Amino acid sequence: MSIEIPEDKAEDKHDQQKSSLAAATLYLVATPIGNLADITRRAVYVLSRVDFIAAEDTRHSQRLLAHLGINTKLQAYHEHNEERVTGRLLDELQAGKSIALISDAGTPLISDPGYRLVSQAHDRGISISPVPGVCAAITALSAAGLATDAFTFEGFPPAKQGARLQFLEQLAAQRRTMIFYISCHRIVETLKDMRAVFGENRRVTYARELTKTFETIKRLPLADLINWVESDDNQRKGEIVLVVEGRLEVAAENVLVDQYLKILLAELPVKQSVQLVVKMTGEHKNDVYKRALELKADS
Repeated sequence: MSIEIPEDKAEDKHDQQKSSLAAATLYLVATPIGNLADITRRAVYVLSRVDFIAAEDTRHSQRLLAHLGINTKLQAYHEHNEERVTGRLLDELQAGKSIALISDAGTPLISDPGYRLVSQAHDRGISISPVPGVCAAITALSAAGLATDAFTFEGFPPAKQGARLQFLEQLAAQRRTMIFYISCHRIVETLKDMRAVFGENRRVTYARELTKTFETIKRLPLADLINWVESDDNQRKGEIVLVVEGRLEVAAENVLVDQYLKILLAELPVKQSVQLVVKMTGEHKNDVYKRALELKADS
């Protein structure tokens, strides 16, 4: 079934000329992340008129194009051939061809191949035109119920636990909201590593299968979120975005941490006091331990 793009009868000749496709231009075209109705009219227009489309997975993209009734030729462009194919695409662009770059889903280059192509297109003076649309990271952030005035996109954490913990440790003091893409196969272990680094009370919005039939959006403290995900097999399937609350203001945290530590240190060893304060506040263990030693030395 094709999506029909109705013509605007009020569109005059000038508007038609403005929307015509430019030659020798690299178009960065966003595609749906689930719901095919999220494709934009401009994206359909561009994909149907470029000389060819560079796609991350041609088999996957062919299904989308068939749905849209688009017959444009596809060229594979992915992380395994990016270095080899980039030069040829740039040569085609400089020869006057128009090319659209798409990923498997969402906005190109967001944790997807394409950086080398776009960077070198700039170097060669080639025209670049983004065709905006859906992005899973921004879609999740908009529904997260966490601060949106400042945020960072951190992509996929490392697959191996040691590297992942080190990666998360570097973000422990981050005050901006953080957005992560997570493999469903590593979701539980990643959440547990986040709990170890960020504390069990850090709020996280779990966004799964966005815009699809089984879309799930849930905000919980890390400890509760882990229990919820572990108790439901379905929550460990599909595409997952985690939106993680940034660290709270230091001043407010320090007052609370100090109050708890002073009470506990009067009765308990440092290690046990630190463990309890970390559980109560969600503060980073190393920071609480350092503060505990300072308070102990002053007493």
